[in-house]
Amino acid sequence: MPSPTLPVRAAEAQEEQKATGGSGLLVPDPAQWISTTSGRIAPDPYTWLQAVHWVRDAQAHTPARTHGPRFGTTTVRIAELLAQLTPCRPGVDYLVRMLKVSERTVQYHLSILRESGLLTYTLKGSRIRQAAARASVFVRTIPKAFDEAIGLRTVSSQTFIRTVVGVVSDESRLALAQLGKKAARTMRRTKRRGARKARINSSAKSSRCTPMGAGAVTSSPAAPTNNPSEGDLGNGKDQQARPEKRIRRKLNAVGRRHQLALELVRQVPWLSGSQVARIAWAVRHLADAGWTAHEVIAVLAQRAPARRVHRPVGFLTARLAGAELLYDTAAKRAAIVAWWRDSPQAAKERHAEWQSTWQAPRSFAVRRLVQDAWTRATRREPLAALDEEPTSDEQREVRTTAWRQYLTGRPELVTSALALAGRDQAEQIYGRDLVERVLRLRTTSSHLRAGTA
Repeated sequence: MPSPTLPVRAAEAQEEQKATGGSGLLVPDPAQWISTTSGRIAPDPYTWLQAVHWVRDAQAHTPARTHGPRFGTTTVRIAELLAQLTPCRPGVDYLVRMLKVSERTVQYHLSILRESGLLTYTLKGSRIRQAAARASVFVRTIPKAFDEAIGLRTVSSQTFIRTVVGVVSDESRLALAQLGKKAARTMRRTKRRGARKARINSSAKSSRCTPMGAGAVTSSPAAPTNNPSEGDLGNGKDQQARPEKRIRRKLNAVGRRHQLALELVRQVPWLSGSQVARIAWAVRHLADAGWTAHEVIAVLAQRAPARRVHRPVGFLTARLAGAELLYDTAAKRAAIVAWWRDSPQAAKERHAEWQSTWQAPRSFAVRRLVQDAWTRATRREPLAALDEEPTSDEQREVRTTAWRQYLTGRPELVTSALALAGRDQAEQIYGRDLVERVLRLRTTSSHLRAGTA
C-alpha cells in the first residue's frame, strides 16, 4: 500500500518551490486521474506540444524526488512519441526501443509528465495473477498553470473540461507563437524520423498507432489495484488496431490453373462437386493461354450439355479439346463471350437449373433409411373406429372447436384430417355434417368463404 505521506511530501515540495520563486508545478498522485485533474484535455497534439515546451523552457516542474532526471530533452523526445499515439497507450518496451534508453529512464520521465499535469490516467494497467495484463491509458492534458502563465481565457466544456475562448494580451499571443514554432518543428522532425524508419523497416507504417504491448504504470495511492512496475504487460500484439493490407502475391502458372478451375466449379452446375485439381489439369492449356472463366463457359455453351454427365472431368476435356487453337486471340474470345451474353438460348441455359436423373445412394444403410422415410411419408395409418356420436367430453370439445373455426372461416382442422386420414375417418372425428360442408365449400367459387356475418 502506498505511503499516505506522499501527498504531504508533494505539497511540501510545492510550497517550497513557491517560496523560492518558482512556479511549483507538481501534480500529486491522487490528482493524476481524468476525474480529479485540474487541467484541460488537449484538443490536438500541436497544442499539447506547446504546453510541453513551455514546461521545459520555464522549468515549471518541481520534482517530487530528490534523485533522478529532470524535465529536459529526453522528456520532450518521449512527448514527441506520445503525441503520435491514438489512443495514448504507451508501452515502456516500445519507448525504450525507439529512444535507445534504459527502462528506468523511461519510467522516470513518464512520471515527470504526469507530475507536470501533461499526462492523466484514464485507465491504470495492472498485472493480476491468472488474468490478462492491462496497459495504462493516458489522456494528454494541459495544466492550469500554463493557461494562467500565458494568459488564456477559458470556459467550461463538456468535451475538453475547459476550452480556450481568448487571449489576454499581445504578449500572450507572442508567447504562443514562439511555442507554436517549437511545436511545429518538433512535429516535422518526428515525421521525418518516421519516414526514414519506414524506408528501413516496413513495420514503421503503423508508427502512429498505439503499441498495446505494455503499460506505463507507477504507484499511486488512488490506484484501485496492485501497483505493477512499468514493464512489459502484454504480448505486444494489438488486437484492436486496424489490420494491415495483405499484399497479394502474383500467381504462377499452377496458381492460375487452380484459380480458373475453382471459378468453373462454382459457376458451371454440372461441375459442382468435382475436384479442383482435376479440373485444373483439364483446363491447363486454356489457363496458360490467359483464358478467363467467362470465356470457357461461352465455349461450353455453344452446345447443350448431355442430359446426364457421368464423368464431368472427361466431359469437360472433350468439350474443350482444341479450343485454345481455335480461339487463339483475345478478339475471338471476346466475340464468343459477347455471343454468349446476347444469345437467348444461352441466357435460358444460364437461368435454368441443372436437371439430372436421381441416383440411388451406393450405401445399403443409406438406401434403407431413404426407403423407411419414404414409407412413413406415404403410409396412412388407419384410425380406430369411432361411434357416430361422441362418447366423451374430449371428443365433444374437439367437434365444438372444429365447428367454431369453420364458422369463422378456418376449416383447417377438417381439411388436414381429410388429407391425412381420408373422409371416413374425418367423419368419425368431426361428424358427417361438418365434413360435407367443408367439401362443399372446396368445390364452390373461391369468392365464397365460410363463416357468419
